[in-house]
Amino acid sequence: MTQAWTHHGEYKVVGGKLVVADLDTADGKISKASINGDFFLEPDEALEDINSALVGLDASSPASVIRDAVTANLRDEAVMFGFDAAAVATAVRRALGHATAWADHDWQVIAPTPMSITEQVALDEVLTRQVASGERLPTLRLWDWNESAVVIGSFQSLANEVDPEAAAAHGVRVVRRISGGGAMFMEPGNAITYSLYLPQSLVDGMSFADSYPFLDIWVMEALASIGIKAHYKPLNDIATVAGKIGGAAQKRLANGGLLHHVTMSYDIDAEKMVQVLRIGREKISDKGIASAVKRVDPLRSQSGLSRSEIIEVMMTTFEARYGARRVLLDEKALVAARDLVDTKFGTEEWLQRVP
Repeated sequence: MTQAWTHHGEYKVVGGKLVVADLDTADGKISKASINGDFFLEPDEALEDINSALVGLDASSPASVIRDAVTANLRDEAVMFGFDAAAVATAVRRALGHATAWADHDWQVIAPTPMSITEQVALDEVLTRQVASGERLPTLRLWDWNESAVVIGSFQSLANEVDPEAAAAHGVRVVRRISGGGAMFMEPGNAITYSLYLPQSLVDGMSFADSYPFLDIWVMEALASIGIKAHYKPLNDIATVAGKIGGAAQKRLANGGLLHHVTMSYDIDAEKMVQVLRIGREKISDKGIASAVKRVDPLRSQSGLSRSEIIEVMMTTFEARYGARRVLLDEKALVAARDLVDTKFGTEEWLQRVP
């Protein structure tokens, strides 16, 4: 007779195999467990090691506790192919309702809306908080901006990153975002930037390194559809055989919201970039400007498509993959973002918080 499990969860490892957790619980603990999937595991008996490690665990155990229990219970000669103890933990947490999958959420897409760069970074905070509070569904938003800008990471030194005289000479606005990572050189029409706003439950138990490619798997699909074979280079670079084309950054808020955003080069002015960015200048100091062009290889030369065409492919790919629907950016969010520009993102205090 087939076992009727009371809890079922699945997790597909990025670049790996499917891990399925079927569980029963009693008195707040896992009473029976069956981990299964299309992974490889040697020897066969190691599967019982995994299952027995789960039995008796509190059903509210965090992913780290589940992962460590599985690791500790595996026999020394066990070898896992296409999955690991962390993947088991994610499948278990999904089965028990603590972690979520893409399909557990209704998704929205906001097409590019031209606005100032300070409004763009302010919207990132506003929309992330709205998703966390339940005011907004998880959302993909594409950026569009009407001024040349450098967006520096939350923890970067302004003086170390930007040449103020060159920025002023080229009319480049400098703003600071809430996520970490490196500086983004962004002129109107020269880059493609998007933000994802989601609950942290979608990446529950994942390391930061694993969450980046997991959240951008749809982008790789979109790029592949226009002939660009892209891949992640740890931790947060997106590259092709021709070189780096973009980078990602994240911010996890205390209220449970997660901001994940990516900037990819479409048609960058590399010479201007290395005049404005001190770090960019240092990185190619012994290689010449030609190397900068190679380092940030534009999407235009690899796809032959216009920037707007690539953005449309990205949005339609996301919509088809996750059942998302396109919506307009609402006035309430815009007003909140503009207020945040006045009190935070447009202030010298915020910009100079790491001088």
